[in-house]
This record gives sequence, C-alpha cells and structure tokens, in this order.
Amino acid sequence: MLEIGQVFDGKYKILNKVGQGGMSVVYLAMNEKANKQWAVKEVRKDGVLDFEAVKQGLVAETDILKKLNHPNLPSIIDVIDTADSFIIIMDYIQGNSLNKALDEFGAQPQENVIEWAKQLCDVLGYLHSRTPAIIYRDMKPANVMLKPDGNVTLIDFGTAREFKEKNLADEIDKKVRERFMQESKREQLKNKEDEAKSPVQAAEAPKAPARRPGSVRAKIDILVDDDDE
Repeated sequence: MLEIGQVFDGKYKILNKVGQGGMSVVYLAMNEKANKQWAVKEVRKDGVLDFEAVKQGLVAETDILKKLNHPNLPSIIDVIDTADSFIIIMDYIQGNSLNKALDEFGAQPQENVIEWAKQLCDVLGYLHSRTPAIIYRDMKPANVMLKPDGNVTLIDFGTAREFKEKNLADEIDKKVRERFMQESKREQLKNKEDEAKSPVQAAEAPKAPARRPGSVRAKIDILVDDDDE
C-alpha cells in the first residue's frame, strides 16, 4: 500500500491523497527527476473480491487512453503491476468536478455551460472518429473536471468500449431469429387450435406465408411487433 512520503518506482514521491473510490485511491505524486506532478491511482489486490476481472477493466481503460491525444483528455504515463497493487500514473488534473460545482454553487452561468458543452462535443467527436470508434458511455457531471483556466477534462474511461459493428450485427440477427421462432410457434399453435375447433373452417382459412428469418419482410414485421408491445 502506498504511503505519504513514500518514493516508489525510484522516482514518484507520494505527496498526499486527493481522492478515494470503492476500489481505488488516488494520490498526488511528484516525479522528482522531472520535477512534475502526476496523479497516481492505486487499486489494492487484497481489497477487491474478483481482482482479475477488475484488472481486465483497468487494462482495457488504460489501453484506450494510451491511444488518445486530445487537450480535453487525460494522458496515461505508466502502468505498474506490483505484487500488492495495480498502479496507474496519469496526468494530474487541477480543479474540481462539475458535480461538486453544482452541489456548492447550483446552476452555472450560461456562457460557461455553452463553452463546456462545445469542448465536450469536440471530445466526443474525436472519440467517435477513431478507428475503431470509441464509445464513452459514462457522461455525467462527476466525470467532467473543471480546470482553473476554464477548460474541462473528461475523465474515467472505465466503461468506455471500442465499437465493434460485427458484434452489433450478430446481436440484431440473433434477435431476429429468436422473434421468428416465437412467431412460428405461435402460428403453429393457432393453426392446431383452429383445426380442433372446426376442420372445415380450418381448411378454408388462409394460412400466413412462411417467412425466412433473414428476409426483409420478417425484419420489418419484427420491428412493427416491437413497437406494438
């Protein structure tokens, strides 16, 4: 466990604790060799029920951030996997979260909100223009840092994911097939009920044409059914 005053990895001196979450602690550290401050996020392995699952999420988050370069996003400097902890070295962002500003001061000036919105839209546009596109998925005031210079930084990429079009198509086709099977079973059951009631009426009643799962007609019908439910 990191401690105030400790120097780890031969260069990062822990100055003080600046934040704490359910699984991690964030410290302010000084790189004494470069005379620069960094944020140090430590996740203790003994404090997490399923650390391997958490680690996979942390690795995914750092892998995404390492590929990015934008003035409104934090940079990942280093990742250190020790026997006791998983440590991430990143930009130290001065200021407070938008969530804290709202709690303390209420609604913010319109001109500030418009400027922050422009910056956030620029960040999202940048993320969506990557190949593959990056979907942030966690936009909220607590993840928007207000810096002293008036700019914002978007933090916490723990739930961000790279967009995979193939997976989305697979999910859509799976839903189409499932709905088609449900419709087929309902039609078969209805036909059996009609036949049991009156053989003559059942013979005269027109039957619905079979629909292939991947047909346009089947997909349109499923969308219509979804709207009706």
